[in-house]
Amino acid sequence: MSKVKVTVYISSHNYGKYLKEAIESIIRQTTSSWELLLINENSTDNTQDIFDLYKGDNRVQIFKTKKLGIPAAANFALEKSSGEYFIRLDADDIFEDNNLLVLSNYLDSNSEIAMVFPDFYLMDENGNVFSQMRRQPFYHKNHQKDVPPNGASIMIRSDILRKIGGYRTDLGAQDGTDLWGKIINNHKYANVSLPLFYYRRHENNLTNNNQNIISARRRIKADISGINIDKYKPIIAVIPCRKNYDFTTNLWKVELSNGKSLLDIAIEKCINSSVFDHIIVASDTDEVNKNILNYQDNRLEFFQRDTQSTILSKPIAHTLDDITSKYDKDYLGVTYLGIIQAPFVDTSTIEEGINSLIMHDVESTILVEEINTPVFQRTSHGMNQINKNNYIIDDFDTLYSHTRTCVVTRNSNLKKGSLTGSNIISNIAYDREAFLIKDERDISIANLILKEKK
Repeated sequence: MSKVKVTVYISSHNYGKYLKEAIESIIRQTTSSWELLLINENSTDNTQDIFDLYKGDNRVQIFKTKKLGIPAAANFALEKSSGEYFIRLDADDIFEDNNLLVLSNYLDSNSEIAMVFPDFYLMDENGNVFSQMRRQPFYHKNHQKDVPPNGASIMIRSDILRKIGGYRTDLGAQDGTDLWGKIINNHKYANVSLPLFYYRRHENNLTNNNQNIISARRRIKADISGINIDKYKPIIAVIPCRKNYDFTTNLWKVELSNGKSLLDIAIEKCINSSVFDHIIVASDTDEVNKNILNYQDNRLEFFQRDTQSTILSKPIAHTLDDITSKYDKDYLGVTYLGIIQAPFVDTSTIEEGINSLIMHDVESTILVEEINTPVFQRTSHGMNQINKNNYIIDDFDTLYSHTRTCVVTRNSNLKKGSLTGSNIISNIAYDREAFLIKDERDISIANLILKEKK
């Protein structure tokens, strides 16, 4: 008997509503060299009844387990698999008939590629397709690797997946990001520019659980970047403040309803992180020393700013360069720009920015918000909408706004007078992270937010 080419697995915990469509999409595949592992994760619905419909097919194996979760179910399937290649299909998604044929042929023809994934359709709860997600080709038009593929429908060589230890089971989400992080720096990968599966969006999607996703994503980045962090030291936090030129004098002194000044909030989020070698409060008034002395942290220091450097039109990169040239003479390290007007950027947000820079070896990271409302540009013939509502969504089509609340940059950029350099990647702002205090009204809003969070 010849070896099975592809192992496909479907795990279900009470997803019987969609299960038959998912399984049928495997049975219909135009290649015959596959096996299907069906995993019932302690379901109380009709999952087992649907699985039993296929127990007569010798290509199908059925298993009953406790509730495992996506990563543990993947590891269970990998242990039971015999295929050269390995791929997951979520119980609520559907493969195009040629999915396994196209992806397995790609791996057959490109021995240097460890994993491959296709474009895909988005469909609603009822199976109505409303969009197509398209990726630009890697190594040709797309030279960044900061956006992982959808965890579903990644086909990977089974031997490589075993060598990298399978999937992490301590995260509860972001198995695609986990796999991506383990692959991108040691193996080649590819995207097939064909939509070969249907991804269902509905209220029960794990995709909708933002907090779990963000927490898992940040842990993955921290673990990956931790291996190389020494190459990027010293890591410096700079918290600039000034006496004048903001909407109120000594804005850094303003206290929010939690009893802490904006400067104290900025300091505390930095000292709560172990990644910083130096935490510098830069100001043209030494009054800030009163705040600094409240903290017993030998990384925390005062830097005297020249008043002329605090003028609004002066580039902050020049001040940062003055500081980093003192603490990083070889310009090998990284600096986080701590904005006192951004009270809801927390320690984990800052560390994600640093870890993203290290993980992807870029010049800077910024915090952004995706722009979902129409954006227009004035032209000679009137207003032209830039972000068109296309059916096909390219990964280069999305527009983002810079929140200006969290910037991490290589110190070598500052030496050249640039805050970010040219090779910039982003992290998406979560919850209130994009909030920036610009006037008295924003202080009132910040206090309302703090009240809500209690």
